[in-house]
Amino acid sequence: MYILYIEQGCPFGERVMAFMKKNNISAELRDRDTKNYEQELIARGGKRQTPYLVDEETGVEMYESADIIAYLKKKLDIA
Repeated sequence: MYILYIEQGCPFGERVMAFMKKNNISAELRDRDTKNYEQELIARGGKRQTPYLVDEETGVEMYESADIIAYLKKKLDIA
C-alpha cells in the first residue's frame, strides 16, 4: 500500500497523482493541512515538503515528484 502526503493545489503533488491515476496506482492520500498529517509528515521525513511517498510494502519513503514517479515506474515496470 502507498501513502502519498500532498498539499492541495501543489503542482508537484498533482503531477504524481496524475501519474498514479493514469497507471491505476492507488494510494491513501493524506493532505498535509488536515488532521495531524503535517506533524506526522515531519516526524517521518523531517520536513513539511510535499509530495512525500511512503511504500509500506518496501519501507521506502521519499520526497520529490520526479523521484517518486521514477521509483513507481521502476518498481512496477512501467515504460
